Amino acid sequence: MTAPTRNRKRARSRAASRDDTGNADRSDHRSRGSRRNSGRGRIRLSGRHSIFDRFATVATHAAGSPWTFCGALAIVLVWAAIGPFVGYSEVWQLVINTSTTIITFLMVFLIQRSQNKDSAAIHLKLNELLASDRNASNRLVAVEDLDEDDLRRLAAFYERLAELAERERGIKETHSLDEAEASHARKHR
Repeated sequence: MTAPTRNRKRARSRAASRDDTGNADRSDHRSRGSRRNSGRGRIRLSGRHSIFDRFATVATHAAGSPWTFCGALAIVLVWAAIGPFVGYSEVWQLVINTSTTIITFLMVFLIQRSQNKDSAAIHLKLNELLASDRNASNRLVAVEDLDEDDLRRLAAFYERLAELAERERGIKETHSLDEAEASHARKHR
């Protein structure tokens, strides 16, 4: 076998061991106890972002930087220093009021976009953790879609789980409310 043929085979082997997003396949590390279906149900991600998404990401990162804060502080100090020279006129006040209002109005939408994206990513990561753990209760996979009353009821369930764990003196003993109640009932028969 020639060197170019070996290199092509290695490249194909490496490509086959990567998932659809280009990340190395770690299924060999997660295979014990995993409920994953190999090869089925994979999601293909484009990896492309819209122009607005890229702009929002850059703008929110820039807005949160110390340099942006220093720049904004400098603008306010220059504006305040100019005040005595223009007699603290209405136009002088209007300049800062209008500019800060416009900037604030636009930043609300950019920051909200960034927060929505971050929140969705966190929910997906938590859903993946719940789905990948054999001992986790899958009831919480889509908990963010529940209304406020359902969330309160769910919080009450987990408060009850904490009480049962406290009585048993071991928070790691059970992983779901049903199992905790069954375990507690078995122990006290």
